[in-house]
Amino acid sequence: MLYQAYQLQSDLTSPVRLLAQWAASALWTDTSAGTWLRRCAAGSDVLSRLRLTHTRPEYDIEQITSGPDTFVVEEHTTAVSPFGSLLHFRKLGAPPQPAVMLIAPLSGHFATLLRETARTLLQDHDVYITDWHNARDVPLRHGACGLDDYIDNLMMFSESITAATGQRAHWVAVCQPCVAALAATALMAEDDHHAQPQSLTLMAGPVDCRVNPTEVNKLAVSKPIEWFEQNLLSTVPLPHAGFMRKVYPGFLQLSAFISMNPERHKQSFKDLYRHLVDGEMDKAEGIRQFYEEYLAVNDLPAEFYLETVEKVFQTYDLPRGVLQYRNRTVNTRAIRRTALLTVEGERDDICAVGQTVAAQDLCPSIRPYLKTHHVQTGVGHYGVFSGRRWNQQIYPRVRDVIHASMG
Repeated sequence: MLYQAYQLQSDLTSPVRLLAQWAASALWTDTSAGTWLRRCAAGSDVLSRLRLTHTRPEYDIEQITSGPDTFVVEEHTTAVSPFGSLLHFRKLGAPPQPAVMLIAPLSGHFATLLRETARTLLQDHDVYITDWHNARDVPLRHGACGLDDYIDNLMMFSESITAATGQRAHWVAVCQPCVAALAATALMAEDDHHAQPQSLTLMAGPVDCRVNPTEVNKLAVSKPIEWFEQNLLSTVPLPHAGFMRKVYPGFLQLSAFISMNPERHKQSFKDLYRHLVDGEMDKAEGIRQFYEEYLAVNDLPAEFYLETVEKVFQTYDLPRGVLQYRNRTVNTRAIRRTALLTVEGERDDICAVGQTVAAQDLCPSIRPYLKTHHVQTGVGHYGVFSGRRWNQQIYPRVRDVIHASMG
């Protein structure tokens, strides 16, 4: 009944938000600065944005500057499965560059959360991104989607890149999919698969949550997996295409994120109101864009959610050497031909320092000169893959590892 209650509340409040949106537009004029009309317009704008959406925002990557040249970027879908697509940001007229598969988390938000990450990588690379579908829009006839299926998608997507480009891709995994990316790399290495990645960059991912556990990690082990199944899963209601599918609703994940720092979000909306009243439109637009992305939620398949909570956050299967993929034990020692870069943020309160670098010890067969680790000072979780320090300090290291491992 949880999803049904949420849907009812959303439907009932929709007219209020639409009215606020209309009022914000109707009352806003350039001559209303300092008047009650401007304050009413600003308040209406803020009210209209206090809503969740379930539609992926656009990437809006239309052109990119690479060295002295600027290229038009076209977005293409190059591979599709029921639960995800592989998107290619093709730079028209650009010379051949290393192919990078940017692996987005499936954790309540859309892959567009990595828009800035993709845009930065595009400066020197041919970029693809795993664009995960909203589970509530996937018809039940397509079956379940668990951690094994996620790994299948990564291997299939990588193979499609190799088929299209003739080269092994470089994988960049951000946050949650670091475990799946490392597992998929190990499986492909053991099989000597022709599309195994040339390099694997793991950024702020929970490879071993036993190290420096955060509040997120402690929450995951505070209840048995049955509690998560009974209390956090819900059934998709009509009229959505995924009617009757069991999901972990994106609005629950978002609520958990917001509850970690509610004062920060309240202050952001207060700042938005103040910037609008004062006519500081550039500052207001920055907050608007952030929350347009942040409040777009993506439902997770129930199977994937439960298996991730249990195997990654409760029983630590990969670092313990017992992770199973379709009745096959994942052997990270098999990785030999893939360069490994791990990146962590000094102030990360979601994936603490030590959890990602654990991958280095799990891959003893990789030669030392192919291993690199970087801890970025002064950044939290999101600062690892977005913002000034990502662009100026972290990205150059990612780029150097990718270009050095070409072969």
